[in-house]
Amino acid sequence: MSGHGGNPKKVVRAALVANLAIAIAKFVAAGLSGSTTMLAEAVHSLADTANQALLWVGMALSERRPDDRFPFGRASESYFWSFVVALLLFFLGGVFAIYEGIHKLGSTEPPGAPWAPLVVVGVSLVIESASFVVAWREFKKTRGDKSYREALFEGKDPVIPVVLLEDSGAVLGLAVAFVTILVTWLTGSDIPDGIGSITIGVLLCTVGLLLARDTRSLLIGEGVTREVRVRAIELAEQTPGVESVRQFLSLHLGPDTVLLALKVRFARGLALADIERVTDELEANVRAELPMMKRIFVEPDSDYEAARDADAVPLGAPAPTAPAHPERTRPQD
Repeated sequence: MSGHGGNPKKVVRAALVANLAIAIAKFVAAGLSGSTTMLAEAVHSLADTANQALLWVGMALSERRPDDRFPFGRASESYFWSFVVALLLFFLGGVFAIYEGIHKLGSTEPPGAPWAPLVVVGVSLVIESASFVVAWREFKKTRGDKSYREALFEGKDPVIPVVLLEDSGAVLGLAVAFVTILVTWLTGSDIPDGIGSITIGVLLCTVGLLLARDTRSLLIGEGVTREVRVRAIELAEQTPGVESVRQFLSLHLGPDTVLLALKVRFARGLALADIERVTDELEANVRAELPMMKRIFVEPDSDYEAARDADAVPLGAPAPTAPAHPERTRPQD
């Protein structure tokens, strides 16, 4: 389908190294200057570092093989840990920054020297921008011909969008921090510092809420996109021996793991062995082009009315059970 897969591990690794180095430098600068905005930025970078570590844990756990406890595997681990990251970004980064900013507004202490935080912010901007470039390049590979909104919030792999939004928020936060530290020093007032911290907090809370909404939808259970659904039905119906797909149900267990359930009408007169052979061919055809369809379940769909009209039911034989949903005449998701 559209777009080539990016490399989530590459993105997470770059962001993890960058945020860890930045967090250490920011804490040092915050201690030297007493800047609340700098402290908020330091906590922000610490939260981002923890977030990258959690994303890495999620990717590692999602690759474990199926077992008796998790017969469909653990691909959903990446969704769960992405959701945890969104919550941490909101509470640890955003709420803390807002709290510190409000506290700073009532402070009467004179602002410290701005040179250390300004240097750290400048260096951090360079490092964070490099991490952003890595995430952006991998994001473009996954985007394909989708709009930016669709690629960010309607994709099935949340890792790269999470890191991209984090890096975007970090770059904007650093820009705010640079301005507020400079204004605080020029005016001699802590009010700009407090306002800057609150601004960063609101920014982080907004990003966290957006990510939480997106990953929540994936956790609940999203199906494949319309584009993938249409193509899967085409591949199934192109299989010799298949007349039509009567019902289509899909569930993303993970970014590259889909559970697919089909109700299929086979050609009339096929023996059981032929139906099994056609089913195997159908699964092979779908997986050849859509390898994310790891689990495919096929249920034959009977049509008692058509069979009766064709005199396919012997006189005196018990009538077959009617379909549970005879009104369904087209694939449904």
